[in-house]
Amino acid sequence: MNPRVLRWLAVAGLSIAGTACATKPDTWVELKGQRYIVEVADDDAERARGLMFREAMDADRGMLFIHPANEMQAYWMKNTHIPLDILYFDPQLKLVSSSLNTPPCSGGDQCPPYPSSAPAQYVLELNAGEAQRLNLKDGDTMTVSPSITLKSQD
Repeated sequence: MNPRVLRWLAVAGLSIAGTACATKPDTWVELKGQRYIVEVADDDAERARGLMFREAMDADRGMLFIHPANEMQAYWMKNTHIPLDILYFDPQLKLVSSSLNTPPCSGGDQCPPYPSSAPAQYVLELNAGEAQRLNLKDGDTMTVSPSITLKSQD
């Protein structure tokens, strides 16, 4: 077999394996009684990559971004292929802002930002439509599994 093809298969296999291992059944959040298994992005590299290049996400899945401080946040959909609900939470895990049905963007650095309207320390991305389905409103709280380490506010 061609060495270039073998190298590509090895890289693809590692990428798939790395993605599959990032989500654990005991890593979850709950909103209004609905549980979502989440991947946790708690460092700069993981937060920068986010859900880029994903073609789909199961209905009961999401990604929780943990920031070191409670401050204004702005997310964008660069290289994101699926529409998302972007939910911003304060240190007490109260919903303070959201961008619903945020469209995918293939425009690279031309993709628009979706800023929070209040300071947030945690950001949850779910499939578009989940927030509306749950009738989420500012002030609703998120419950986080004990296996997720939250940052303490400095």
